[in-house]
Amino acid sequence: MGQLVQQQAVGRLVTTEGTTDIQQYLTFSLAGEMYAVGILNVKEIIEYGTLTEIPMVPAFIRGVINLRGSVVPVIDLAARFCGARTDIGRRTCIVIVELTDDDTRQDVGIVVDAVSEVLEIPPAEIEPAPAFGARIRTDFIAGMGKVAGKFVVILDLRRVLSVDEMAALAHVGQAGETTAEASPAQP
Repeated sequence: MGQLVQQQAVGRLVTTEGTTDIQQYLTFSLAGEMYAVGILNVKEIIEYGTLTEIPMVPAFIRGVINLRGSVVPVIDLAARFCGARTDIGRRTCIVIVELTDDDTRQDVGIVVDAVSEVLEIPPAEIEPAPAFGARIRTDFIAGMGKVAGKFVVILDLRRVLSVDEMAALAHVGQAGETTAEASPAQP
């Protein structure tokens, strides 16, 4: 499968009121739900392969991979959201995303069931995150994109892959508590 997607630019739509950004999103399925992340965060998509497991980390951290000489942590989003690890199948892949925080950049791999497509979603078609009823923590949701009469959950990668929160969870896990006890309460 190899590299499928390279970083792409944000499309622009010129209207009579001025210029409006139309964000592009990579959509993927995970545990029967459709999710999306901003394409500008996506570096590449790779086939699910051999990972090196790391001892004493939360269950949602599958391990690390060697990506052209760099060590990249791999997060299982299904385990991060609901505790059940992803069943590895033929279409399972790892989406490599780049997180930026001030002057630092960190590549992180996220395990998904299958990548779908790149979609353009105008800001007018994005609703705010629901206050309740979502299968994942509401602070993980940047918005709900309306595509062909259906909703796509747009993830806030900075919150989902918060290095500080994951480090705190790993520290608590090492202290002998379970990660379920360490995760913040649902709103």
